[in-house]
Formats: sequence, C-alpha cells, structure tokens
Amino acid sequence: MAYTFDAKKVTNDIIEWIKDFFENNGKGCNAVLGISGGKDSSVCAALCVAALGKDRVYGVLMPNGEQGDIDVARALCDHLGIERFEINIKAAYDGMMGELSEKLEVSRQTECNLPPRLRMAAVYAVSQSVNGRVCNTCNLSEDWVGYSTRYGDSVGDFSPLSRLTVAEVKEVGRVLGLPSMFVDKTPIDGLCGKTDEENLGFTYATLDRYIREGICEDEEIKALIDRKHKMNLFKLELMPVFEYKG
Repeated sequence: MAYTFDAKKVTNDIIEWIKDFFENNGKGCNAVLGISGGKDSSVCAALCVAALGKDRVYGVLMPNGEQGDIDVARALCDHLGIERFEINIKAAYDGMMGELSEKLEVSRQTECNLPPRLRMAAVYAVSQSVNGRVCNTCNLSEDWVGYSTRYGDSVGDFSPLSRLTVAEVKEVGRVLGLPSMFVDKTPIDGLCGKTDEENLGFTYATLDRYIREGICEDEEIKALIDRKHKMNLFKLELMPVFEYKG
C-alpha cells in the first residue's frame, strides 16, 4: 500500500496537540521560537498562532552581524502578526571566539556550531522573561541525518514537526495558508553560502522517500544516508548516565 499523507488532518492534529501541551505544561504561557524565515520556523510559528493566538507567540530573530535574508524573517512575523525581538549575537560570538582563540586552535566545527548554541541561549533568555515555552523547529528529515546542532537548534520544550519530513512540513505550511516565500524558500546554512542539500550530498526528496518508503535507487546515496543516520543517532537520545544500584 502506497504511503499517503493527509496534510489537513495532521495540521489540525498538531494544533490540538499544541493546545494540550500548553494546557498541561504551562497554562497561560507563551510560545517562543527562533525565526529564520525558513519553512520550519515559519510553519511552527503559524501552528502556534493557530493554537494559541498571535498574542501568545513571540519570534526571536538572531543575526550574527549582517544577515542577508533577515527581511524574510521580519516579513513572517508581520504576516502572522506576532511580536518579535531582534537580538544580534555577533558581540557574544566574537567575544567567545576571541577567548577561545587565545587558548586553543579553534576547529571549523566549533565555528559552525557556536552560533546556533548562542542563538538557543538567547531564545531561552527571551522565553524565561516572557513566561514562555520554547518551540523546537526541527523536522524528521534533518534529524534523521543529524543536520542540527546538539544543544543548539536541536532542543526546545515542545516539538511540533520532528516526526514530519521536509515534504510533509511544506504541505502543512500550505494548509496553514503561508505564502510560498516562507514555505518554499531554499534553505542555506548561513555560513558558507551552500544550500542544505549541497552540504548533505543528496536532495530532501530522495531522503524523504527513503524514510517513508525505504526506497533509494542510488546505492552510494543510500549508504551515505545510512552512515549519517547511524553516526548522529546520539543527538536524538538522552545523555547516557551511570545507573547507580546502591
């Protein structure tokens, strides 16, 4: 039987799930999330507005110095009618990198992962100041291959999209009536100018089909996806702890 996705039903189910989460984990609290202008944060913000109302949703925009596409993030907040806070992380990033560089040779991976970790610190700072709960904006496709930063964009207090593929997230966005500029914006890493798909080495369409149907005709890409999935499973698991049995 072919896999089917009922976008309207899933959208309504997520909205009800968000309502239930806030009823049980912060009645009267607000939803707070980082806004990039990409599909995931746009869809999450729209879902939260549908569930809670625009007055209970706050967007946090966090450029690292100049951000060429920040106008898209601003436009998303204006489209939804939500309040936004712009917090530039450049001073924090430069200060941290300066301290680190004096003491060790900073790896490229550290340079790449520090901004999302600083951004999540900023999102939580805003959340604690506005009686909030942080919305995680990851999707299943990215989580599957570890395309997130641990203790950065991978965390949050509730996650509406982490069981949906990229294609499914876009369908939910269309059900919510989001303009194409938010749903179909090509995702880029914000560091070297490459798209997410260029960095991954395969398209999301290929990945989504493999996840949902187990089909990938290209054996090299299949092996690459499997390798990334295995290597990054730790990001989705709780921290290992020593089980004391005293």
